[in-house]
Amino acid sequence: MGLSAAAPLWGPPGLLLAIALHPALSVPPRRDYCVLGAGPAGLQMAYFLQRAGRDYAVFERAPRPGSFFTRYPRHRKLISINKRYTGKANAEFNLRHDWNSLLSHDPRLLFRHYSRAYFPDARDMVRYLGDFADTLGLRVQYNTTIAHVTLDKDRQAWNGHYFILTDQKGQVHQCSVLFVATGLSVPNQVDFPGSEYAEGYESVSVDPEDFVGQNVLILGRGNSAFETAENILGVTNFIHMLSRSRVRLSWATHYVGDLRAINNGLLDTYQLKSLDGLLESDLTDLAILKDSKGKFHVTPKFFLEEANTNQSADSITLPQDDNDNFAMRVPYDRVIRCLGWNFDFSIFNKSLRLNSGNAFGKKYPLIRASYESKGSRGLFILGTASHSVDYRKSAGGFIHGFRYTVRAVHRLLEHRHHSVTWPATELPITQLTSSIVRRVNEASGLYQMFGVLADVILLKENSTAFEYLEEFPIQMLAQLETLTGRKAKHGLFVINMEYGRNFSGPDKDVFFDDRSVGHTEDAWQSNFLHPVIYYYRYLPTGEQEVRFRPAHWPLPRPTAIHHIVEDFLTDWTAPIGHILPLRRFLENCLDTDLRSFYAESCFLFALTRQKLPPFCQQGYLRMQGLVSTESLWQHRVESRLLRDYAPTGRRLEDSSQQLGDQEPLGSPLAPGPLAQSVDSNKEEL
Repeated sequence: MGLSAAAPLWGPPGLLLAIALHPALSVPPRRDYCVLGAGPAGLQMAYFLQRAGRDYAVFERAPRPGSFFTRYPRHRKLISINKRYTGKANAEFNLRHDWNSLLSHDPRLLFRHYSRAYFPDARDMVRYLGDFADTLGLRVQYNTTIAHVTLDKDRQAWNGHYFILTDQKGQVHQCSVLFVATGLSVPNQVDFPGSEYAEGYESVSVDPEDFVGQNVLILGRGNSAFETAENILGVTNFIHMLSRSRVRLSWATHYVGDLRAINNGLLDTYQLKSLDGLLESDLTDLAILKDSKGKFHVTPKFFLEEANTNQSADSITLPQDDNDNFAMRVPYDRVIRCLGWNFDFSIFNKSLRLNSGNAFGKKYPLIRASYESKGSRGLFILGTASHSVDYRKSAGGFIHGFRYTVRAVHRLLEHRHHSVTWPATELPITQLTSSIVRRVNEASGLYQMFGVLADVILLKENSTAFEYLEEFPIQMLAQLETLTGRKAKHGLFVINMEYGRNFSGPDKDVFFDDRSVGHTEDAWQSNFLHPVIYYYRYLPTGEQEVRFRPAHWPLPRPTAIHHIVEDFLTDWTAPIGHILPLRRFLENCLDTDLRSFYAESCFLFALTRQKLPPFCQQGYLRMQGLVSTESLWQHRVESRLLRDYAPTGRRLEDSSQQLGDQEPLGSPLAPGPLAQSVDSNKEEL
């Protein structure tokens, strides 16, 4: 009886039950979105997915978020500024100068609550990222190392395939879209004779006592190299720094990844004749030899080739034997490699086609301007590893930049997979000037991701209204309609932040006389970061327009272009210097009058003009407008902005009041007192 009862378990139904219960044979869980890495970029994407109610999971190999910061930077001081005070209460403006916070709706999750230091300790970042994940309840699977990623083609999948992720336990995970936010984690190594003698930045001692009285050679010229030098500068005999290229200073290049002032003490000791020094040479042309005393000697590689040997420094001729003025003739006690980081391609199957094979492709994955892989649709690279899009141009490799590019990727996918159009605010054309002024003075994404993310204004028919789209990837402009679900049939403006083309660079003097431009007629020559507005009658969709744009132009040639003159305070609210030229540019493009008028002016226009200004059409004729007062009337007469016709004027004012002009025109984005130019019959200036 027992056998009879048990027998069906081994038939087809029982076999299905056994398969369902056996974890190795069960169907792997399938999610819409998978995120690799719970660092800043991974957590930022998880936040947006969770707010949108999407199906997702984050896989993190460590037991807590931000594992990179538990070890790096080695000397624990971050170079991302934590500016806690700006004198402004505007949260969006303050993010311009907060380089560590992620975007969220919770004001408690701002980094200024975690450190008072201008350059914070890395441990504060670890604590911050942990609280970010926990407070927001992000779905992170810790202690899960994804060991292999490949594709499984399926016509029913969003992108024609699923991504198959296998973890260290053999557990398989499937997802329709894969976000890779693992950063750059593989130390960059240059292969040359003797390279094995170099200690890596990732493992070298951080205790200065281990370097007392030593001669040290550092290979590299970036922040990790100078950070290492700064730590031991006071205890070594000397430090020499060797790299193939000249040092690039961030204040000269405007690139935050170049050498920061906080780490450049060795430049002082070099230039002030205190034994330390910088040298330029390609490492692949050199060799490092070890002598019998354990000292290291640097020699050109051809010395080894001529000697046809790999022996020690004691047995071959060195450069100083022939040239007693050879710069590196003194032996070194330590050689330290600080050559940066590369992306870890090892877990990705070749079918994903992430690597190009060239030198740059070994550092970064191959991606488009939309941050999607060129080789696999539905695979997106986020965070530091996505920096190939704007390498040495903007801040996309750093938190204060990629928090905005991550949001842009999320918005692109919301439209692609969920038919959610790119967020936009629709406003009457009368608020065009004030909307632009507000954004260029407040927006953080526009400010930090200059030249990469831009605001786009789509005009409605007859230019009566517009849609304002924030922070769209500028290189994808030709595909705007497809990517956003918005239409650009009646013209558009693009608002970008730009530096002067000839202002920055490692070989330029950025402190030259007359570097500041102050006159509006010279705004196009502005050197410092400033807003530039491009006007197109039609969306430039042609490949020829995009590919053959003028050299160094971020966009195709526009119908018209306007530079708002640079401002020392980055405050573009000057009525004469900033707002008036902008408004006139917009009016010329649209062939309309964007000024605001008092009720009696609109009343006079209604009697004397065939076409009223938009403000009167949208305000006064709808029983709204700006209410005049006796003092304002008198002021305008004295200023000769209106003729003095007291009896008639009084009757006109009474008539306008009877027509219902009681309240000022208002809106959530109504212009402020500086942005809204109020006028009557004549130009205000």
